[in-house]
Amino acid sequence: MASPWKVTLRLGPRVVHERAETLPDAIAELRIALVAVAEQAPREGSSALFRDYDAQEVVVARGELKGPGGARAGIDVRADGSAEAWTGRFRKQPVEPRDGEDAYQTLERDLGGDPHG
Repeated sequence: MASPWKVTLRLGPRVVHERAETLPDAIAELRIALVAVAEQAPREGSSALFRDYDAQEVVVARGELKGPGGARAGIDVRADGSAEAWTGRFRKQPVEPRDGEDAYQTLERDLGGDPHG
């Protein structure tokens, strides 16, 4: 039987597919891969099509989860090193963190897990 959580990591041009048995395991895979990217983020914006983008607008990596019941969610790592949780398939809706939560805890809470493990 296949694992219920599919984890897709988009790290620049590289795409990695993983599977996880539980939501906490899937979140842990996101955290391990994306924290390393956030620590090495370029900390600068970019320009494209006659527009300048601030570092907090540029996504340098994305971790996506697909799970039971059609759950779709993930974490975006920005060029400034920040991370933001989101849900949705076609339209990504940011998930607001509660006091003291990081993006990974926010995502786990929103998907119905226990973010404090």
